[in-house]
Amino acid sequence: MEMALVNRVRSFNRLVTERVGALNDHFLGGTRPLGEARLLWEIGAEGAEIRQLRGRLALDSAYVSRLLRSLEGQGLVVVEASAHDGRVRRARLTDAGRAERAGLDSRSDEFAWSLLEPLTERQRGSLTTAMAEVERLLMASMITIEVADPTSADAEWCFARYFAELNRRFEFGFDPGQSISAHAHELTMPSGLLLIARLRQEPLGCGALKFHGKAPAELKRMWVDPSTRGLGVGRRLLGALEHQAREAGATVVRLETNRALTEAIALYRDCAYREIGAFNNEPYAHHWFEKQL
Repeated sequence: MEMALVNRVRSFNRLVTERVGALNDHFLGGTRPLGEARLLWEIGAEGAEIRQLRGRLALDSAYVSRLLRSLEGQGLVVVEASAHDGRVRRARLTDAGRAERAGLDSRSDEFAWSLLEPLTERQRGSLTTAMAEVERLLMASMITIEVADPTSADAEWCFARYFAELNRRFEFGFDPGQSISAHAHELTMPSGLLLIARLRQEPLGCGALKFHGKAPAELKRMWVDPSTRGLGVGRRLLGALEHQAREAGATVVRLETNRALTEAIALYRDCAYREIGAFNNEPYAHHWFEKQL
């Protein structure tokens, strides 16, 4: 990667932290720094689990605890056990906290106005369009892909969403019991593996491999949540799966897919997969692909 790109990012970061007042002890002219203000806003009117707050803000447990203790000491937040699970801790705003959050919203609106007001109508449009693109790309950069337990809650969530989408999109529906298997034991090393993509610790996509010794590895369970499509997650998952297949000693990856999944077919072709004859009896497949690694 060119250092000019790195320097451009660093320059942008410095300007943003200066312009939004992230370095000030009194964020947006309030009475507290940015960390406390953002956490107060994130707790929201409905409250939030502590682990959710850590995930949303990408903060470590100790720092979140310090921020919450400070807000509790100011009478703005109460931390208590969840009514549904005593092991889960939740934060909720007090009446004073809700009033503080309302003031923060008002000051945030005023600050946004102060960014836009000096600009022409054309400049405002350019700035907000650029902001939307930067937000989209920054979100893409926050997505992580890691090997996961195929019996975990995140894996089960991904599989359920994946099966539901196939059932909606396939001409005659989809029954996983009729498809070639990809059970948990088949997606656990050395038989195979599962990758899960996450944003702010929440699952949003998956992909799996089944290994067969020196025979081609099989790609299975490739899925990305519709809410995050267009961020390049599918391409990243595919690349990560190919890397894992190489590491396991595979020289070829194969997959089959249904003709209704036009986006997936386009991705495979764009990533140098070539269409071949049927190599299995998958009842839902219309296309079979292979790639030399």
